Amino acid sequence: MDESTSDNQTPTDDEYKGQPKRILIVEDDDNLANAYITRLRAEGFEVKRVANGEEALAAATEYHPALIILDVMMPKVDGFNVLDILRNTPTTANLKIIMLTALGQDSDRKRAEELGADDYLVKSQVVIADVVSRIKYHLNIK
Repeated sequence: MDESTSDNQTPTDDEYKGQPKRILIVEDDDNLANAYITRLRAEGFEVKRVANGEEALAAATEYHPALIILDVMMPKVDGFNVLDILRNTPTTANLKIIMLTALGQDSDRKRAEELGADDYLVKSQVVIADVVSRIKYHLNIK
């Protein structure tokens, strides 16, 4: 096993210099997930996808993503609970997290904000290019 991944610490930006930024997509819709994976890889990102909240929690600590795109309505553990757990876990507390959901109610947006989401995008109101733009913004990529 590579020494840099044998400990459970999150790699620093210096350790990733010259490497693609890692994006974790948490989405149970295969077609939508595949569309995002294709576009993000074309943009130069390294992408991993999981289909439920339980897998998201494991992948967040094992994959060390720079950013997570997180759906809300998913099997096992919903996105709000995943967000809450990630924000209250020291090794994942500072991860960039964009909620990408079908839920457009102000109360849902407010809940995500209160739980610490970096961004909240409603699927019916954005196209992939908008999401890519928000990812680059949050990762300080020009």
